[in-house]
Amino acid sequence: MFRGGSSHTYWIYAMFTWAFCPIMTLIITIIEMFGLDIILNMFCMDWGDFTTGMAMSSSLMTVSVAITYANFYACLKCLYGSIVSVFAFLCGFLYMLEVVKDKFLDKKKGSYLAALPGFWKVLEAFVSCMIFVSLTGYRDKPALIFCVIVYIIPFPILPLIIATNILKKLKNCLPFNLDRFVFIFLVISVVLYIFAAIMWPIFMFRHNPRPSDCPPSFCIWAIQFMVAFFTYVNLILFTVDLIFTLLGICGFKQTGSLHFPSCPSPAPAGFAESRSYLSHCREDRAAAGTKR
Repeated sequence: MFRGGSSHTYWIYAMFTWAFCPIMTLIITIIEMFGLDIILNMFCMDWGDFTTGMAMSSSLMTVSVAITYANFYACLKCLYGSIVSVFAFLCGFLYMLEVVKDKFLDKKKGSYLAALPGFWKVLEAFVSCMIFVSLTGYRDKPALIFCVIVYIIPFPILPLIIATNILKKLKNCLPFNLDRFVFIFLVISVVLYIFAAIMWPIFMFRHNPRPSDCPPSFCIWAIQFMVAFFTYVNLILFTVDLIFTLLGICGFKQTGSLHFPSCPSPAPAGFAESRSYLSHCREDRAAAGTKR
């Protein structure tokens, strides 16, 4: 696997994935073998949700690496690259089988990471990683440097949100409403990605058409185009995440900041013709707003 090393970012990403996923699998196996997951339950951690979520994340990473590695390093005359590509696809296939087993055969229902809201955050982080490994040709253009900063800002917050939702006790210790923080984070992320989705194509591809000789494996222009493509993908992911969170559908949690208890209708006997009924309702609304 390490033969024929390269400084190419896709190769580095492949090496990281093929190290990270087996190590996480080994750690999970050891924990389950010795029953250490009981200790993790003390932190109100849903172990089944975590393992299924990791299988989903690992399948996503290994399949994407198999595709990119085969694109860059596999050819008819590259026996070693072709063999690695075959095993890379086999690795991704095995992780996908584990996901199918957990979700459809064992019918495990995830509480966060293996459910849609948590895995959506994993997708956003994954696409951000693909943007980072594709970044090139931006250093001499200030507008593109701003785009890189835009890509960086939301990325470290995503794993923190995921970890906090997995560890329920940690979530309860926070001095603020995490769901409301996530909503604000999504609004900011959408605005940032709208900026990048406009600026990156303009300043990268203006007066820079695709070269006539531009093979997918070795063309810098094609890699720069991948940044634009993944920018739009992440913009869509963050926008859908924001809409689902705002509407509170598909397991996404609303912030609840716009919901107040309504006054009973009709008014209770003895209150209907009294101003105290209206003041009573106002007090209830004010109290609800204070609690939130």
